[in-house]
Amino acid sequence: MNKKENQELNILLIGNGAREHAIAEAIKRSKHSIKLFAYMKSKNPGIVKLADGYVLGKYDDFDEIKSYCTLTNINFAVIGPENPLELGIVDALEEIGVKSVGPKKVLAQLETSKSFTRNLLTKYKIPGNPLFKVFPTKNGLYDFIKSLNGNKNDCKNDASNNYGFVIKADGLMGGKGVKVSGDHLNTVQDGVNYAEECIINDSRVVVEEKFIGQEFSLMCFCDGKTVVGMPAVQDHKRAFEDDQGPNTGGMGSYSDKNHLLPFLTQKDYDDALAITQNVCDALKKETSQEYKGIMYGGFIAVKDGVRLIEYNARFGDPEAMNVLAILKTDFVDVCLAIINGGLNNLTLEFDNKATVCKYVVPEGYPDEPVTNISDEKLIVNEKKIHLLGARAYYASVDERKDETGKKDTDKKEISSLYMTSSRAVGVLGIANTISDAEKIAEQAVACISGRIFHRKDIGTKELVEKRVKHMKEIRS
Repeated sequence: MNKKENQELNILLIGNGAREHAIAEAIKRSKHSIKLFAYMKSKNPGIVKLADGYVLGKYDDFDEIKSYCTLTNINFAVIGPENPLELGIVDALEEIGVKSVGPKKVLAQLETSKSFTRNLLTKYKIPGNPLFKVFPTKNGLYDFIKSLNGNKNDCKNDASNNYGFVIKADGLMGGKGVKVSGDHLNTVQDGVNYAEECIINDSRVVVEEKFIGQEFSLMCFCDGKTVVGMPAVQDHKRAFEDDQGPNTGGMGSYSDKNHLLPFLTQKDYDDALAITQNVCDALKKETSQEYKGIMYGGFIAVKDGVRLIEYNARFGDPEAMNVLAILKTDFVDVCLAIINGGLNNLTLEFDNKATVCKYVVPEGYPDEPVTNISDEKLIVNEKKIHLLGARAYYASVDERKDETGKKDTDKKEISSLYMTSSRAVGVLGIANTISDAEKIAEQAVACISGRIFHRKDIGTKELVEKRVKHMKEIRS
């Protein structure tokens, strides 16, 4: 890790989604002499183009991952998704002397166990928690849920209702384990039924009061002592326009050129950052381990400040695309500072640009994917997207050799992209305003064809103004 700047660094990226495609792009922009290697569970064509080598395998095959690290003489690893963190990949790599940008297993509980995080904030008196209880059995569930709902059985979702509840599966659910009264749950009994289902599947469930406000993501670089915030981003979980439909892994996101959001104050941002710094300190006290990696807080701006919804132990997806695309500081320098505990000596800079990301997804996503969608071609005009000044990041796509046996002008076999049942491509527009970035993103989506859809409203003036109006109403 003490190599001179002009000496080559071999970096391993674990993961194969659009988030990891964005990470790979940021690594390759480095001024350092680097070689990028990727360990993926499926082939991402964007990462393959950027990598000097790659291998496909399972995230729980630690022997294979360690062997690949030894073979390629890896200096450090960057862990993209949450599953390898939950499994303990950082601990495993440290056994062979490879440091990681990502927390150890005990620290990754910040994401992998919602009860761990709620109890941590309570124990160390960190602000931001809701009224909540963790239930290992169904005893007391009905009464607590009904009390959060204002002792009413029906769940209303309108401006006159200041009550409500949230049921959260304790472990990892791919962003789909949370159900909210008035949105997904129509009665108290609906909440009880889902909570009991969570207990059966995960041995416990977290029940919380429902916050009224606007959500935002604040991702931070963390070296175990110092926490440095990135631009605030707002994700859109619902599948359909105007925030309708089931939750997804995220249909798109936007950020503003001042690195706040139109409905967010500087105090909101600072308070959220302070909570994350306190959590970093608490983790060290609780586990005697230093958290090194990305600490991503999902926050909500409410009437009297900000509250914590949850933490993730890695970059958000799609939010990684928003922030890494405008990161001016060398990302490899950031990684080295995280690993070596030197973030306090690094000046972190982002371009003063607005960004809008929109995900292209297969028809029927997320609940009813089209039959035989894996046989459907996805055509992406990368050249045209580039000419627009936009960027495309591949997520869950399958690259296969063209069955016709055709070859291109260099006599290479032509490959085609095929969809899976998950998100396919994230496109990103970058401009001086959110509206202009949204227009670029929308034009980029038009360069992709297949049995697809996307949320056209993300980043539009109408939707952003609706968020601002809502926040004003709450705080008036």
